[in-house]
Amino acid sequence: MTSTTTPARRPRQVPPRHRRRVLTALAGALALATLTTGCSMDSDSNGSDPGGLGYTPTTLAVDEARAKTKRLSSQIYDLLAIKNAQTTRPGPGITRSTKDPDHLYQVRHPWSLYDVPVSELQAGYQRLKDRMPGNGWKITKSGPNGTKANTQELYADSTAEDRFTVLVELWDKPTAGKKPLILVTVVSAYFRAPQGTDLDGEY
Repeated sequence: MTSTTTPARRPRQVPPRHRRRVLTALAGALALATLTTGCSMDSDSNGSDPGGLGYTPTTLAVDEARAKTKRLSSQIYDLLAIKNAQTTRPGPGITRSTKDPDHLYQVRHPWSLYDVPVSELQAGYQRLKDRMPGNGWKITKSGPNGTKANTQELYADSTAEDRFTVLVELWDKPTAGKKPLILVTVVSAYFRAPQGTDLDGEY
């Protein structure tokens, strides 16, 4: 995932054995985005906020929101600086608000690095932690996540792009059928689609 977000390796999808963990990570990132933006992204509203978000969403075309998300994913990849890793390549997708699905949407981009020695994953994770504060990110939480594997994870908010949060997990303890990897999930708050946008054709 270079500056154009295209890794040198051939395209690969998220391995099936990791998909459930990807979805779990995404849910965690969404929950943190709610906390760090000071909003409840799909909470009930008192009528002054028709979308029930607790904040006024930025109006942005879907392609532009995807481009912002790709740039942030690419930056995370560059800060990790792990050479020769396999990299998943699903592009950013959107989720529509259940309160206003015709107008409000959110972007999320889960991807991972794997097939390198554990020591390289660990070094890359530490590089990322060290470099994020000087490169437009504020780390809001870092440490073991309390699971049986005690996976190291960090959450950070972008200070350069509005309302983006990233969750990074270091899976460095191999278990049966699961490779060590770093899982990254970039997620935005909700955007409002420009007038006339048909979100039915987006995914």
